[in-house]
Amino acid sequence: MATPPRRILVSGATGYVGGRLIPCLLRESRYTVRCFVRDADRLQDRPWADAVEMVEGDALEYDTLPPAMENVDTAYYLIHSLGAGEDEFADLDRRAANNFGRAAREAGVSRIVYLGGMQPKGERESKHLRSRMETGDHLRDWDVPVTEFRAAVIVGSGSLSFELIRYLTERVPVMICPTWVQTPTQPIAIRNVIEYLIAALETPDSAGEIIEIGGTDVLTYGDMFTRYAKVRGLNRPVINVPVLTPRLSSHWVGLVTPISNRIARPLIEGLDNEVTVDDPEKARRLFPDVRPISYEAAVRLALRRASSGDIPTVWNSALSSAPTGTTPDDKLEFTEGMIRETRQCTVDAAPATTFRVIQQLGGTQDWPHEGLWRLRGFFDLLAGGIGFRQGRRSPTDLRVGDTVDFWRVEALENNRRLRLRAEMKMPGRAWLQYDVFPADDEGTTTRLVQTNFFEPKGLTGTLYWYALYLPHRYIFSDLIDALAHRAEAGDLAPAETPDDTDVSAPVS
Repeated sequence: MATPPRRILVSGATGYVGGRLIPCLLRESRYTVRCFVRDADRLQDRPWADAVEMVEGDALEYDTLPPAMENVDTAYYLIHSLGAGEDEFADLDRRAANNFGRAAREAGVSRIVYLGGMQPKGERESKHLRSRMETGDHLRDWDVPVTEFRAAVIVGSGSLSFELIRYLTERVPVMICPTWVQTPTQPIAIRNVIEYLIAALETPDSAGEIIEIGGTDVLTYGDMFTRYAKVRGLNRPVINVPVLTPRLSSHWVGLVTPISNRIARPLIEGLDNEVTVDDPEKARRLFPDVRPISYEAAVRLALRRASSGDIPTVWNSALSSAPTGTTPDDKLEFTEGMIRETRQCTVDAAPATTFRVIQQLGGTQDWPHEGLWRLRGFFDLLAGGIGFRQGRRSPTDLRVGDTVDFWRVEALENNRRLRLRAEMKMPGRAWLQYDVFPADDEGTTTRLVQTNFFEPKGLTGTLYWYALYLPHRYIFSDLIDALAHRAEAGDLAPAETPDDTDVSAPVS
C-alpha cells in the first residue's frame, strides 16, 4: 500500500523565501503543501496556486493557527516582522513565534523548520539579529523539535541584500562607505537555502539542531560590491569613511535604493558584526548532497533571472514589508467621508493594449512629473516612510501584493481593473484605480477611467487633501493623458509568456 503524502505547512508564503520554496516542494509527489497566509488573494496569480491548500490567518492571532496545523507533518516558519519598524518588530516576532510553537504542539506537528539569521560575533548590538535568535528560542520553548537554519546574506534576484548591493553598485560611481562594509560575512545563494530547507524534511538527524549555512566565500560588503561590479563590467572604487552612523547610512540607502530607511537601519546595524559559519562540517555532515556555490556564481544567476524580468518573488512581497499599520484589511471600502475624484477619456486602442500600458506603470517607465513624485518621496523618507522606492518585481506583469514604486497592488482583474494603494505616509489612506471598458462594439477603442480615492483621517486629512488639490489635479490629469498616448502609440514592452514551468525552474 502506497504511503500517503506528508502534509507540509508553509508560513510566510507571500514572502521572498516562502514563495520560492513552495514550487520546489510541489515537484515532490511525497508532499502536499498547505499555505498559511494572511490574504489568500495575494497568491491567486501564482502558477502553483491551484496545487496548494490555503488557510487564511495571522500568526499574531492564535485562534487562526489550529486550522492551519491540522494533520500537518512539518511546518516551515518563515515569518518575520522587520518591516514593522525597529521599535515593534522584536515584540511582534516574539508573539508570532510563541503562537506558532504552541499551535504546533497542540496539533502534534512532528517538526518545525525555521530560517533565521546568523549569530553575530561583534560587540555592537543588533536588534534585528537578536530578534532572529530569540525567535528560534521561542519556537523551541513549546517542545516541538526545531531545525533552525542560520544564514547571513542571501543572494538571489529580488532578495533584500542583493538589491541593496545591486542598487548601490549600479547607481553610485564612487562607493563612499562606512566602516561596516569591511565586516566579514558569508553570503549564500537562494538556491542553496532552498536546497537545505527541503533536505531537512528527509534528514531526521537535523531535528533539534541549529545549523549555520553559507556559501563558499567569506567576504566583506566591500568585496561584494567590487565583485558585483566585476561581473557587471563596472569600475566602482570603494572609499571608507568613519563618520557614517547606521542612522546616516540608512538615510543614504533610502535615497539611493528602493529600501526604505525604516527597514535599512536595523539591517545596517547588523552589518557591523561578523556573521560567518563557525562549524561548516555540521552542514556538510547532515546534508552531503547540498553543494554551496560561490558568491560570483550566485550573482550571475541572479542577474540572469533579473534581466529576463521573470522574478518569482522579491523582498517586499510580504505584508511585513509594508509600512507600519498596514494590514490585509487595509483595503478600499466606501466609507462616509471618502473623497473620490474621477477622470476618464477615450483611447484609440483596444482595451487589452490599454490595460497592458497601465500594468507597466512605474519602475523604469517614468511617471509624468516624476520630479514632483520624487520630491514627495524625499519628504516621506524624512518622516520615516518608504520614500519614492522605485522598482517593481517585473517590468511587464503584475499580481496582487506586488509593489509598484510607492504603491502596492490591491486588486487586479485582467483587462478590466487595477487598484493601487499608496504606501507613503499621509493623514489618511489613498488609492489609485484604473477601469477599462470597450468604447465601441468592435472593441477597437477604450473608455479609460482613472479614480483617486482618499479616506481622510480627521481634520488633518481633509486639510491635507485640499492643500494638494491643485497639484494633484495637474499631476493626475497628465497621468491619464500620458497613459492614453502610450496606448495609442503602442509604447509598451512585449508581454511575458506565462511560465507554467516555474515549478521545475531553478531557483535564482
